[in-house]
Amino acid sequence: MTKIAYFDCFSGCSGDMILGALLDAGLELEKLRSALAGLDVPGYKLAVEKVKRSSITASKFNVVMDEHVHQHHRSLSEILRIIDKSGLSASAKQKSSTVFKKLGEVEAKVHNVPLEDVHFHEIGAVDSIIDIVGSIFALETLGIERCYSSPLPVGYGNIKTAHGILPAPAPATLQILVEAGAPLVESPQSENPPGELVTPTGAVLITSLAEFKKPDMKIECVGYGSGNKEFKEWPNVLRVWIGEASDKGNAENLILLETNIDDMNPQIYGYIMEKLFAEGAADVWFTPIQMKKSRPAVMLSVLVSSDLEGELTDIIMRETSTLGIRVRPVSRHTAQREIFEVDSSLGRVKVKVKRLAGKIVDVSPEYEDCKRIAEEKQIPLREVMRILTDEARRIVK
Repeated sequence: MTKIAYFDCFSGCSGDMILGALLDAGLELEKLRSALAGLDVPGYKLAVEKVKRSSITASKFNVVMDEHVHQHHRSLSEILRIIDKSGLSASAKQKSSTVFKKLGEVEAKVHNVPLEDVHFHEIGAVDSIIDIVGSIFALETLGIERCYSSPLPVGYGNIKTAHGILPAPAPATLQILVEAGAPLVESPQSENPPGELVTPTGAVLITSLAEFKKPDMKIECVGYGSGNKEFKEWPNVLRVWIGEASDKGNAENLILLETNIDDMNPQIYGYIMEKLFAEGAADVWFTPIQMKKSRPAVMLSVLVSSDLEGELTDIIMRETSTLGIRVRPVSRHTAQREIFEVDSSLGRVKVKVKRLAGKIVDVSPEYEDCKRIAEEKQIPLREVMRILTDEARRIVK
């Protein structure tokens, strides 16, 4: 069975809330301390305390800084070197580096500076390193193979930053959520505006590691991680559900839309396929067929979730010459799939990982990345694909 985690972010999320919840769910603090001690980041201590948040007991995770140790600004490249030289597993290093790169790229975009000029400021840099690396180590240590998350309430009101007072969510947080296409929900209403409920670190961890849906699962334990703020109206905690994925979790109930077309300009087929995928189709394909009087034709097939049936049916009716669409329920079984960004000898590429029962059964680099590298470096495409596949298998665990 596959061990999974569901992050119930009803009060938002931050790096310390995620780690607090995982510690509350059974991660041993000493194991976390030991793993993070291998990072070349001096001048801090880790502490966990039990706190009450609206009658709920939660674990509050803190990074306590030593005021006598000078902390300097750290560039993204310096942080990546710190991660690479640590004693973490290859998989934890790769995931931590990918998350930090995403955070750095967003900061560069928001502040309109080159990526190499992005610096994480003093204590904030230490917090981010601990939260990101610690969370990834925690998931690995607890044996969690897949993560899921609820939609996120981002807060409202104003927040104080090094750049002055800004509206919640912070620009970096919002950019991360936009690029991930993260689903958002209305924030809980408070007598006083709660300000920031999702931090940049919380946002980049959840969007990088979790899929936004509620999984079918058998729950084994629940952990609560506390935030810094206290609200009268609700408990400011993040809770994580940990358990095993149900067997039916790999089965999906879908709708198959089909129609036969024999009188349409062939140039339209490519357009309709792109449009259907853009609007949420799970799959689209064409099958050559023969209709009455032996006329050659094309059968358009669209696989879609039932809640999008009406929307995609309308697109097919409007964009094609069909007069009718067949509809039937279907189910499909799917393997677990993840996409990682890895640094290969030929450059940075996306890699698709297929898992069955939590074990990797196939690794394949993204075709568009392979094509780009083949054209840039004038290497045969099949050789590029071979190199990247071999390297990805060694990196991804």
